[in-house]
Amino acid sequence: MAKILIVDADHDVSKSLDRYLTEKGYDVFTAETGTEGLNTFVETSPDVVILDTSLPDINGFTVLEDLREEDENLKVIMITAVHDMDTAINAMKAGAYEYFQKPVDATELNLTIQKALKAREMDKRVDDLLLKSPQRFKVGDIIGTSREMSEIFKTIGIVSQSKTTVLIQGESGTGKELIAKVIHRITTPEEPFIAVNCSAIVETLLESELFGHEKGSFTGAISRKLGKFELARYGTVFLDEISEMSLNLQAKLLRVLQEMEFERVGGKDRVKVNARIIAATNQELKHLIEEGKFRDDLFYRLNVVSIHIPPLRDRRDDIAPLIDHLLAKINLDLNKRILGVADGVMDVFMKYDWPGNVRELENLLVSAAVAAKGQILVTEDFQEFMEGVRKQQIAEKKSDPVSEPGMWLSLDEVEEKYIRKVIKESGHKTKGELCEILGISRPTFERKLEKYKISFERD
Repeated sequence: MAKILIVDADHDVSKSLDRYLTEKGYDVFTAETGTEGLNTFVETSPDVVILDTSLPDINGFTVLEDLREEDENLKVIMITAVHDMDTAINAMKAGAYEYFQKPVDATELNLTIQKALKAREMDKRVDDLLLKSPQRFKVGDIIGTSREMSEIFKTIGIVSQSKTTVLIQGESGTGKELIAKVIHRITTPEEPFIAVNCSAIVETLLESELFGHEKGSFTGAISRKLGKFELARYGTVFLDEISEMSLNLQAKLLRVLQEMEFERVGGKDRVKVNARIIAATNQELKHLIEEGKFRDDLFYRLNVVSIHIPPLRDRRDDIAPLIDHLLAKINLDLNKRILGVADGVMDVFMKYDWPGNVRELENLLVSAAVAAKGQILVTEDFQEFMEGVRKQQIAEKKSDPVSEPGMWLSLDEVEEKYIRKVIKESGHKTKGELCEILGISRPTFERKLEKYKISFERD
């Protein structure tokens, strides 16, 4: 039985809500002052608090702050007799789950309580997940050990409480569609998940794919076709590579997001959109906006909640758990019993930059596992990859002016080459900034320039 705490100085309001909510099956507690409310909260640990903004001893917002400090996942529904916009804005900013003006509609309040309880349960599931494995987080097929991945998991928990539009950004292969599927699976697993690759379909066909068309609307339209937004019903439409969508279609998508309805191509009937929209891109949309290739108004509509997935090179601690997870999948798919990778292979993996991110790692492991003869993947199982890494290392070494194979350099030669390297690669840094990089004083830097006859004109 869910527990509800009502903190309201108006005895009649408190009594009325107590009676109604008790009839609905809740375990209800009441308090008429902020102090009494805080004490009752500690004693009863309620799931939801209904809190008046005006209390005789403590400001309601102060009580809200204290409650949230005790339990950051607590759902607090604010109620007030003051009818002004600032109070509503302040309540939501302070972390209230919802805000009602008196007199409160009891039926609407009960629906909000039910949503709050569902949201609280979701918060607990995410927190339990993090507590069970503080060093290795996992949601669905998403593996992470870093603080950034932990924050992504928390955001997934938050957005799964509603049908908020989500924008997922990250390099190719980081797992954008996986995150979209996890959000969908937590929110509406019984409904369809429909993915559309905006870069793989020409503009004329993409419009029909998204919105559908009526019979005879264009050559070849021999019957009515339902679009993805309609087919998704109350599920999820995942728009991958949204940055590749034409400006014309961007305008139509913006209208859908604004009005949550559309017309089929060649049709006049308005069709309501009930699905959640999740968009993803491997491009920096703000740069595309500056170049006139992406609408800024569409960006702000899509960017209600933003999830940025870091590349694998920025979370190398995830490589080992990812390998364990991916090998478990590969063993099932290929009927193998691969236990892991050899230490030498892991050493190379940890130093590699993974331009293709998790997808590249998975493809590499699959390729090696197919032909592997043992239960541990060794260097020989990654022959082509290892050769590519070796060639890359040689190329990088040759391009390094400080490290020249087969040559012994004096300390002065090393110093000169390093100073020239720093100056060349420092962009437009000043002499003062270069002194900080080199760890020397300005007079010393000037002497070095003169000694090695290095021309440098920046202030």
